[in-house]
Amino acid sequence: MIATPALTDPVALAEALIACPSVTPATGAVFDCLEAMLVPLGFTVERFLDGHGENAPVENLLAVRTRGAGEHVAFAGHLDVVPPGEGWTGDAFRPERRGELLYGRGAVDMKGAIAAFVAAIARAGANAQPGTLSLLITGDEEGDAVHGTRALMAHMAERGVVPDLCVVGEPTSVNRLGDTIKIGRRGSVNMWIAVEGVQGHVAYPHLAKNPIPPLVRILTAIEAIVLDAGTDWFQPSNIEITDIMVGNPATNVIPTRATARLSIRFNDMHRGEALAGRIRALVEAEGGTLVARVSGEAFLTPPGALSARVSEAIRAETGLTPDLSTSGGTSDARFLSALCPVVEFGLVNATMHKLDEAVALADLERLTAIYQRLLVANPTHS
Repeated sequence: MIATPALTDPVALAEALIACPSVTPATGAVFDCLEAMLVPLGFTVERFLDGHGENAPVENLLAVRTRGAGEHVAFAGHLDVVPPGEGWTGDAFRPERRGELLYGRGAVDMKGAIAAFVAAIARAGANAQPGTLSLLITGDEEGDAVHGTRALMAHMAERGVVPDLCVVGEPTSVNRLGDTIKIGRRGSVNMWIAVEGVQGHVAYPHLAKNPIPPLVRILTAIEAIVLDAGTDWFQPSNIEITDIMVGNPATNVIPTRATARLSIRFNDMHRGEALAGRIRALVEAEGGTLVARVSGEAFLTPPGALSARVSEAIRAETGLTPDLSTSGGTSDARFLSALCPVVEFGLVNATMHKLDEAVALADLERLTAIYQRLLVANPTHS
């Protein structure tokens, strides 16, 4: 178990978490490490596995501490990481301080933020405002997100755990710590289109049926769609064709099948299933079939008390007034937004998923101070 004095040191905590390899789906040692940090701080920790087969099981952790009546503040994040890849200067899972940086897979995305939140709780101590604190931690954010946060939310519902607000520690900062808060994310739906034909000789087209022309017509119709012009908080929704495949090695054969794949990132003017239905109608009009998978709906936490509270904490520690943004890909906040108001705020994201992922030691300290301000009325620094 980590010694209690180290619980106020976000760098030491981040090193301990990085040293536990946890490529998606994460289980075991990295959760042991986090539990050992939380128990001395008075948290009741529940861990459970979810899912079977490929990309499973996934481990999830719910930690709750209640001290008096008051609001319930939740911090959400993930301990799983993407594979390190080849070409690191050192060992991706052997944290190393070099100069002013801490290197290791997960330093930014997002073991560093989890370490900062734990350190913030430890520093707040008895000065933490009364109420409930919880950590909602999954091992499946970087994967399919099927057995992670959604399973964790179901577990919370069974126990009547309902936060009043939630901060997700994703690395939202772009150039400097504190320059960006995410108050929403676009939704995402992927689609697979298939058009079946009848194989034959190109010299005898009347004896065959070429699937390529109808697929081209489908894609042309899709390319002509303008979904919207954006909103006050979201950029325009976009449809991107991401793959076309026929797989025909012969020059004199009409192929039997043609397929395409597309992805739509959409704002809160749309729902994933409705978009899939719109595309399906175009596909079926040409005799094709469509399979769609909605990986997340768009969500927005309108600017208000939560974003103002986080912004003020950032200004107090960095002097920056953060931009409120909905840019970027998806995150588990898309699920958590169904529970309560949610914003995302964390470290600078420049090196996430890259070789030699690294976080500035000073940023871990500043992030800890910002999180601490969210927990206490008059924070003091350790």
